[in-house]
Amino acid sequence: MLRITCPWCGERDYSEFRYGSEVKTRPAPGTGDLKTWHDHVFLFDNPKGPTREYWQHVLGCRQWLVLERDTATNAVGKAVPARDAASKSGAGR
Repeated sequence: MLRITCPWCGERDYSEFRYGSEVKTRPAPGTGDLKTWHDHVFLFDNPKGPTREYWQHVLGCRQWLVLERDTATNAVGKAVPARDAASKSGAGR
């Protein structure tokens, strides 16, 4: 069973959370390049191994977090508030 540690609520079952997307940098707002936006919204890397993902605690505090997870083993690592992770990496939600 996958368990996620919410920074606000503590360890919870994954069924309380909703997957958002992989963490990636958004294209600049107002750019007219439709292919860039199409690729950002509809194409995913789907990596095998360690990755960083956005998750929302929908049945708890409703906060967004960035979760480190290994997609090959489903091992869960550290979870941090999304606003903290975005400000450090430049990736915005």
